[in-house]
Amino acid sequence: MRLGLAGGGTDVSPYCDEFGGAILNATIDYYAYAALQPLETNTVEFESADLHESASYPAQAVLENDRRLDLFKAVYNHVVRHFNGGRPLSLRMSTRVDVPAGSGLGSSSTLVVAMLAAYVEWLNVPLGDYELANTAFLIERVEAGLQGGKQDQYAAAFGGFNFMEFGQNGRVLVNPLRVKDWVVSELEASLLLYFTGRSRTSATIIEEQSRNVRDRNAKALDAMHAVKEEAFRMKECLLRGDFESLYQVLRDSWESKKRMASQITNEQIERLYACAMDAGAHGARISGAGGGGFMIFLTDPIHKDKVAAALHATHEGGMSYGCHFTAGGVQAWRVP
Repeated sequence: MRLGLAGGGTDVSPYCDEFGGAILNATIDYYAYAALQPLETNTVEFESADLHESASYPAQAVLENDRRLDLFKAVYNHVVRHFNGGRPLSLRMSTRVDVPAGSGLGSSSTLVVAMLAAYVEWLNVPLGDYELANTAFLIERVEAGLQGGKQDQYAAAFGGFNFMEFGQNGRVLVNPLRVKDWVVSELEASLLLYFTGRSRTSATIIEEQSRNVRDRNAKALDAMHAVKEEAFRMKECLLRGDFESLYQVLRDSWESKKRMASQITNEQIERLYACAMDAGAHGARISGAGGGGFMIFLTDPIHKDKVAAALHATHEGGMSYGCHFTAGGVQAWRVP
């Protein structure tokens, strides 16, 4: 999974196509797993352990959507069409994701990357990181028609701290950041993830953001320009280890992000934000498109428990998480 630290939303079309987008994100030690087992039964079997769903079909070149694990079918259909000459495959694909759906941590995109990497390993398809991420983007956003940006697929493929730039004609440039070890350690010590207990569907928020760009909504466009600029400021803060400025960027970015679309924040999120700041947090933001899922707080490491206790006292349905940053992207391997 990934944490979006700055620039979130500027990777969504048509903003990134017209103005260029910039994102700073980092991967953390929550994962999506995909296990592919070849079969000789002429069937295709899908299982999602965390969603407690399964489906089975006769092996054929195209699996039609039936509202049962349709994202699994989108990946299968693309692989058969582009990597197996249109010939059906017989297999069992089993998956598990460490965080709830709608978390704001890029879970669906990370899952697509994981499933695609399993197929690529099985069929010996020579895809590099950029090709893997772009293929996952096409499957999820274009072929499956799920609303969203581009950062999640690239974060899952590359891993680590990355500054990403998005331009016209699908151009993406991933710039790995050499963040000093002590800066990463301080971030880990300061970071508090809080699940609001409310998963959300990001499609309506993202559609509003896209509509605001198309309609030239001045308030929303100014906010998106500010969010993009804050990604550049956040990059400099991380590379210099300037935490005081980093906290200010985080606060500024949250205020800008809220102006991008009306559903990004709500009464519960604002109450949690105010509660954490009163308890000593330095800054916070909602992860992903907004509306629910995970919130990210940076605190004094010594007072992290105090902030967590205040959040739980304000909203008993939530849950606090710690995490560590990871340096590597997607991995695939074979078990004899």
